[in-house]
Amino acid sequence: MTAAIVGGVPVPVHDVDAREARLRSSRLASALPRPGTSEGRQLRRWLTQLLVTERVVAAEADARGLGADGAPTEDDLLPDMTARLEIGSVAAAILGDALARALFVRVTESVDVTDEAVAAYDARNPSRFPDTAHVAEHLRAVARRRAFRLWLDARCAELVELAPGYEHPGDPRQPDNTHRH
Repeated sequence: MTAAIVGGVPVPVHDVDAREARLRSSRLASALPRPGTSEGRQLRRWLTQLLVTERVVAAEADARGLGADGAPTEDDLLPDMTARLEIGSVAAAILGDALARALFVRVTESVDVTDEAVAAYDARNPSRFPDTAHVAEHLRAVARRRAFRLWLDARCAELVELAPGYEHPGDPRQPDNTHRH
């Protein structure tokens, strides 16, 4: 059985099963939803997203000839909870891997912010940073995280086909989606 296809290569359900089993045997087990429940199925969908995104990142890094050497640390790219929340849970989890961080650098190397954006931010938040160099650094980091997330979402949309039951957890068409307005 196949949970997804990434760039023409199947992701077997047993890979999702193995990832879930590893998680359920970790110290986090008591915080996880019970298997077979709506929340448990959502966890499996999230794990599927993680697996397919890992494969997209690995394929892209390979295509670009990237290795993990010299990659920034996870804390360099995701210094706090706000950064993790703005990039999204799957992308944040992926950036735990040095190869993904090297890809992040390559994908976002041309992202920058304008002097006007720095000045406008500093004017709106006059006591947040001691000088405009820190403002520029902060805004550049935010812009790079956004650019990477958008790039990653687009690459996954191009390369990933999810099987029924393994849809994105936020897909309103799947029966366990609980996000309502």
